[in-house]
Amino acid sequence: MFSLVKPLLFSMSAEAAHDLTIDGLSALGRLGLVSLAGKRRVDDPYTCMGLNFPNRVGLAAGLDKNGVAIDAFGAMGFGSVEVGTVTPRPQPGNPKPRLFRLEEHGAIINRMGFNNAGVDALVERLAARKFDGVVGVNIGKNFDTPVEEAASDYLHCLDKVYAFSDYVTVNLSSPNTPGLRELQFGAKLDELLGQLRERQLQLQSQHQRYVPIAVKLAPDMEDDDLRQVADQIVASELDAVIATNTTLDRSAVNGHPLAGEAGGLSGSPLTKKAAHCCQVLSDQLAGKIPLIGVGGINSGEVAAERIEAGADLVQIYSSFIYQGPELIKDAAKAIKKLRS
Repeated sequence: MFSLVKPLLFSMSAEAAHDLTIDGLSALGRLGLVSLAGKRRVDDPYTCMGLNFPNRVGLAAGLDKNGVAIDAFGAMGFGSVEVGTVTPRPQPGNPKPRLFRLEEHGAIINRMGFNNAGVDALVERLAARKFDGVVGVNIGKNFDTPVEEAASDYLHCLDKVYAFSDYVTVNLSSPNTPGLRELQFGAKLDELLGQLRERQLQLQSQHQRYVPIAVKLAPDMEDDDLRQVADQIVASELDAVIATNTTLDRSAVNGHPLAGEAGGLSGSPLTKKAAHCCQVLSDQLAGKIPLIGVGGINSGEVAAERIEAGADLVQIYSSFIYQGPELIKDAAKAIKKLRS
């Protein structure tokens, strides 16, 4: 089906195609027809963060911001689906156009700006999902919340989604929310992680279930900064690191007409940079907490390489846009083969 609809979708603007796809997949879910999006899931059970993943390939946050197509994405073969980024209040995001395909490079530039319908709308959909895999929720701050008050937004979202998610990801690394990446460093990071851990334990007692928290990092840090942040996350007793988000680096797409567009670059140009970050973090974490690899995973071979570099799980997004559900199967099979 993907091969049939791809030419139509790629004839539209990137955001129009995205919206049409999400609306269509949402409709399949509402009508109980998600099997039409289906591709047999590769069975490769793996335990990470205390959760049982049907396989080690997940959908990265950003594609289904409002959790409207969880069941349809699950039917495509993903072992996990991460929705969001969600914020306390609905927000429209940045002005359009804000999403661009660099087809020659298998890449995307986005400056969406956490456009979403707000956490309350997401919670309703999380409660109604039927997907039997793992569902994570990626949380962020509203664009107009001062960085100094960001913790209140993260805690608000954590409170709301805790009972309805399998894990929660704290997004500190989007380049499209002013000041957000400042929270990845030093005392600001320690303070935020400490408040999240304290609230996590309170919610565990309240709900009588433990929901792990992962922290998603940017690929544009120096190696020493990555090591320092890894140590801080371990010290905070949070549960996992996700590496990486999109990059501001344009060196891999220099000369492309869209290279100058503001926003985060993702897809194949990110493969080497994200793999390097994964290796640095894996060496520093030394198995103390799990590492989830994302960024430029465009084939089964690259997915397996990311696992061999120390990732416990992988997530895909941009290359999935270009290749469709076949990439999920290829990645899951290649990873499963590592254990055979």
